[in-house]
Amino acid sequence: MAHLGLQHDMPRIPANQIAAFPDIVHVDLEERIPMPGGTHRSTAPRDLAADPDLWPHAPLPGNPQAQVVQALARALEREMGLQGLSLRQLGLRSGINRQVITNLLRGESWPDVVTVSRLEDGLGVPLWPGATSRASAVAGVT
Repeated sequence: MAHLGLQHDMPRIPANQIAAFPDIVHVDLEERIPMPGGTHRSTAPRDLAADPDLWPHAPLPGNPQAQVVQALARALEREMGLQGLSLRQLGLRSGINRQVITNLLRGESWPDVVTVSRLEDGLGVPLWPGATSRASAVAGVT
């Protein structure tokens, strides 16, 4: 049975009961809206580049999300170089597996928020394009 939840802490409404709430929820079960992630994330960011071999400096026209990942990879590469950190050292500082860091640097994965935030904390600098503070500092966590 399909369930739709509005928030993780709200009760789920079975799809066959949604009609009982016409003023609250409108769902067209036949409509398919492309969502972030899903099959779009099955293609690595680097494979969306005009020349994947030039990652993270290859042009990525018309793909702003891959451009964000590319900017993250460039910032990560730059900071690791400036701080003289190996993958192992950054992994120990951040709590992020070395393979995850490698995949981000190579453009082979779509990093999640936790990964980016932990890398920022491990490096002590923001990585997100245009950010002036680490995400956890802005959120008041550290």
